[in-house]
Amino acid sequence: MLHLRLIVPADRTDDVVRLLEGTVGATHLIVMPGAAREPAGDVVLCDVAREAGDGLLGELRALGLDEHGSIAVDDIGLSLSKRADRAEAEAPGEGADAVLWEHLTDATHEESTLSVTFLAFLTIATMIAACGVVLDNAVLIVGAMAVGPEFGPLAGLCTALVRRAPRLAARSGVALIVGFVVAMVLTTGFSVLMDAFGLFSRDLLDADRPNTDFIWKPDMFSFVVAVLAGIAGTLSLTSAKSGALVGVAISVTTVPAAANAAVALGYGEVEQMVGSSEQLLLNLAGIVVAGTLTLLVQRWLWARRG
Repeated sequence: MLHLRLIVPADRTDDVVRLLEGTVGATHLIVMPGAAREPAGDVVLCDVAREAGDGLLGELRALGLDEHGSIAVDDIGLSLSKRADRAEAEAPGEGADAVLWEHLTDATHEESTLSVTFLAFLTIATMIAACGVVLDNAVLIVGAMAVGPEFGPLAGLCTALVRRAPRLAARSGVALIVGFVVAMVLTTGFSVLMDAFGLFSRDLLDADRPNTDFIWKPDMFSFVVAVLAGIAGTLSLTSAKSGALVGVAISVTTVPAAANAAVALGYGEVEQMVGSSEQLLLNLAGIVVAGTLTLLVQRWLWARRG
């Protein structure tokens, strides 16, 4: 269930109330006349089944509430109410299959913005992965993949392609490109510094690395895994099952590939640098293609059910 808190201009309250009363899956309607001060208006509260949420949000925006009032939506963790149970049963479809497009766009907008925090996480993850590839340490590689924040802008790019949102696409693309360039440049400097302290060496990079040499040797399995991870990651976002994102993060080698390319660049190892870059691009492409197709299929299935 979703909880909606609406600030409604007084002259539109009747329209909003009629809309909520006529929405299958909506219940627990509360109207508080004149309760809002900024912006001024009435406060309307209600609960709605998740599967009815996207259509309702679209109609509320059509009434101008996003411009002249406010629409706030929260997930309800627990609702002990027979009315709520009945509302969920009456709403068409299953809540787990419903996509809240407004929520998805808002969430990916925040996660795909280039910021100091995003750059810091991506750079730190790449440096951890650099230690992992030089030491052939799979634990460090997994840790680096879990820390990396790159799925946010990837999801933003998928959402932008499906919703035809050029601004979100541009923001996501800038975050990815600038983020990886900055992280790789700083990691190259980090590897040079580690070499100066005797902690990294060319011999370690060129030695047999049975645990991590796959990072710079891309093959079709790399693309297949990226596609599967893109599907799983998109489903975890649209179904609000964010726990699956951790598994997605440690399934693809975007950050380790960037790290291996950065270290190889520091030592002038062209073959490893090229291979790692191909691995990085292959993973990014696989996630974007799979994520976009997943969203398109979800939209098509939900439209047919509606």
